[in-house]
Amino acid sequence: MSRVKSGVVTHARHRKVIAKAAGYYAARSTNFKTATQAVDKAQQYATRDRKTRKRNFRALWIARINAAVRLYDPAFTYSRLINGLALAGIEVDRKVLADLAVHEPEAFNLIAAQAKAALPAAA
Repeated sequence: MSRVKSGVVTHARHRKVIAKAAGYYAARSTNFKTATQAVDKAQQYATRDRKTRKRNFRALWIARINAAVRLYDPAFTYSRLINGLALAGIEVDRKVLADLAVHEPEAFNLIAAQAKAALPAAA
C-alpha cells in the first residue's frame, strides 16, 4: 500500500486554528498547540457567556425600570409596578419597559400610573 502524506490537510487544519487565534498574545497566536488550547477555551467561554449575557441584560433592564419607577414615585417599587401591570392586564416585557424608561419617560409614567391605579388601595 502506498504512503499517504497529510501535509496539505494538516497545514490547512493548523491554519484554521491559527486564524481563530489571531490577536491573542505571544505564542497563543502563533504556536499551533498553544493556539488550539486557547481557541478551545475561548469557545467554552463563548458558549457559557451566551447564557450569561441574557441574565446580565435582564438585570440591567430591571435596574433601569426600578430607577424610573422611583423617579415617578419614590414610594413605588419595581415589584409593585410588575404586580400592578399584571393586575391591569398590561403585557409589556422588561426590555420594552426599560427602553421606554430611558427614551420615552412620559409614556413610561403613563404605564406606571395605570399599574399603580390597578393595585389594591391597602397596598
